[in-house]
Amino acid sequence: MAAVKTPADLIPVGKIVSVYGVKGWVKVYSYTDPKENLFDYGPYWLAGREGQEKDLLSIEIDEGRAQGEGLVAHLKGVDDRDEARVFCQREILVAKTALPRLPQGEYYWSDLLGLKVYSSWEGKRSLLGTVKQMLETGANDVMVVKPCEGSVDQRERLLPFIPHQYQTEIDLQAGCLSLEWDPDF
Repeated sequence: MAAVKTPADLIPVGKIVSVYGVKGWVKVYSYTDPKENLFDYGPYWLAGREGQEKDLLSIEIDEGRAQGEGLVAHLKGVDDRDEARVFCQREILVAKTALPRLPQGEYYWSDLLGLKVYSSWEGKRSLLGTVKQMLETGANDVMVVKPCEGSVDQRERLLPFIPHQYQTEIDLQAGCLSLEWDPDF
């Protein structure tokens, strides 16, 4: 675990969920698709534990592989189960610049967080809130939209994220996403 200058644009790509074996390996849940892509990005940081979010730690993954439905990894310099346990339940972060550029019309989830969500319905434009979280449900991705100042009501909404079906425009520069959605739904 080295002292390295931390980039300002860190985003989560996975989470260490538990220890694996007795030689310092850990089980990793990957947010990337395909899951093994997590090992293509680096350098890595671990987010602080809950309540200590600013406590970032630079780490090096010296080995990693698919194991069953998930991934396992070895952190350089961590060689026993008790040492590895300290890193569990912490998100793995990388600099956004380490990720490949996406084609036009594709977005990383981190790009969508914080966008204001506007509904265009029956000729009326309404602010529903801001994207606070993205969820993978299997059928399609879902945006968790929380109310904000100026939103039509104080309801949290779970809205499908299916570009070109409901989303009519995503403007990252303006910080907004427009969709065709009944605000009463």
